[in-house]
Amino acid sequence: MNNTEEVPIRDAATVILLRKKKDSTYVLMGQRGNKAVFMPSKYVFPGGAVDEDDSKVKLFESIDGKGIDLLHQYSKKKIAKELCVAAIRELWEEAGLRLCAKVEDVGTISPGWEDFCNSTFLPDASNLEYVFRAITPPGRPRRFDARFFICRAENVHGNLDDFSSASTELSHLHWIDINEVKSLNLPFITEVVLNEVKEIIKDGPNKKGVPFFKHGASSDFIFIS
Repeated sequence: MNNTEEVPIRDAATVILLRKKKDSTYVLMGQRGNKAVFMPSKYVFPGGAVDEDDSKVKLFESIDGKGIDLLHQYSKKKIAKELCVAAIRELWEEAGLRLCAKVEDVGTISPGWEDFCNSTFLPDASNLEYVFRAITPPGRPRRFDARFFICRAENVHGNLDDFSSASTELSHLHWIDINEVKSLNLPFITEVVLNEVKEIIKDGPNKKGVPFFKHGASSDFIFIS
């Protein structure tokens, strides 16, 4: 077994946060550090790998049933909940933004979620829309089986321009017109996903299903439906 084959593929989730301003749609992006092992200096959406404890986090509501079914296809285990929790967690960690519901009693708070919940909020996955899946091609130092979710900014609690609670993993966090994103230093797969998102904004969900880019080659491109 060579080093390429030994790189594990980790389940991951990414949030494409869309914000409508007048006649334009803006997307939230940030830049990875120039010393990062994976995609250094690239502009990306908030996202990251599923953590072991994501399965234990209480959700206010899940993603819809269709989304659950699609997330479980071509997956070795049923991890729709964990993927949704990871998406919400990464948006909070990397951008300081809460995708949540306000409740009277949050109950028992999962370790590490104290700041997010703040005795008032529960993570809410009901406004996530599963739109794309991609596995990092072989030969990379890290590999992810990433599921991409669209979320509309009006479903995020709080000030959309306040990133003060964000970690330092992403710098230059900002909203950029989706038609101007290509001016940034983007990974190839991000460009592919952005093209899909533009079509969804224009014409609605892809009628063929959720595009699945299995290893970065056209022969490995299928639709999940």
